Amino acid sequence: MLNIKVVTWSLAIWATFTFVFCVVFAMLTPSSLYMHALLQQVLPGFEWYSWRGFIVGLIESFLYGAYAGLVYVPIYNFLHRRWMRQ
Repeated sequence: MLNIKVVTWSLAIWATFTFVFCVVFAMLTPSSLYMHALLQQVLPGFEWYSWRGFIVGLIESFLYGAYAGLVYVPIYNFLHRRWMRQ
């Protein structure tokens, strides 16, 4: 059984870390190597090279990670309980 609080926070922090990594990677490499259009489509309000856009992307990444944890853990725990009885 998974703890929803631990998994949700872990995924939220992981998504935030991944977003920061992608932005730093994009700033250190030529523009042909990163997918700025994808980030702008997935994260509404995100803009390259602006503090406002970076903060918006950071918050949205955190919330997407938290959402993943909040949805995944109950499904996993339900299936774990159901299939472990058999």
